[in-house]
Amino acid sequence: MSVPADGTTNPGYARTPRTTPTRYKDRATWEQEAIHAILDSTYLCHLGFVADGAPVVLPTIYARVGSRLYIHGSTGSRPLRGARGDQGLPVCVTVTLVDALVLTKSAFNHSINFRSVVAHGTAHQVTDPEELGIALDALVDQTVPGRSAEVRPANAKELAATAVIRLDLDEVSAKTREDGANDDPDDLDLPHWAGVIPVTSGFGTPVPAGSTTVPLPAHVRDLTR
Repeated sequence: MSVPADGTTNPGYARTPRTTPTRYKDRATWEQEAIHAILDSTYLCHLGFVADGAPVVLPTIYARVGSRLYIHGSTGSRPLRGARGDQGLPVCVTVTLVDALVLTKSAFNHSINFRSVVAHGTAHQVTDPEELGIALDALVDQTVPGRSAEVRPANAKELAATAVIRLDLDEVSAKTREDGANDDPDDLDLPHWAGVIPVTSGFGTPVPAGSTTVPLPAHVRDLTR
């Protein structure tokens, strides 16, 4: 870990060629706090790796614990098989949040406002039972904060069928766009609508399972509030 490349005094991840964008470098940051904030805002990532000489990208859930990502999978999945052993599996993990659609008067200048994180590194399968328990609780809580303390933990059979890979956040950066509609000067007088359309997401009313007889727990009320 090092001081960020933008010259600030906030703790940051080291800048590397793989984490330095070739376009719009001013939108990138290596600041630890900014990267963690994006990672903590969602739970879905895309895991990229090479299998049999071809690229593969899989959507899956993840959780951040400190400067480490835990990524969920099954014991028979390709990334989990590749992550076994000391060599591990070279991966690229991406997380993206779309905040707005940006409409301009020309088709060329349309854009989106977004927050994204890209992490490179070598993933390893979690084999230590204590760490695996921490990782599985974190995966549940990343999706629904406080949930792991309110449910039955995984039993031995379930643990045997579940696998988690670990990626240390060493090569990682964030990139964001939070701007308005940037039209070319020659297009400003065109008779077309331009502006920003915010994109939001939320949760609907919880629907209890037929076997549920207990009241709605506080952590679910907090999530859907």
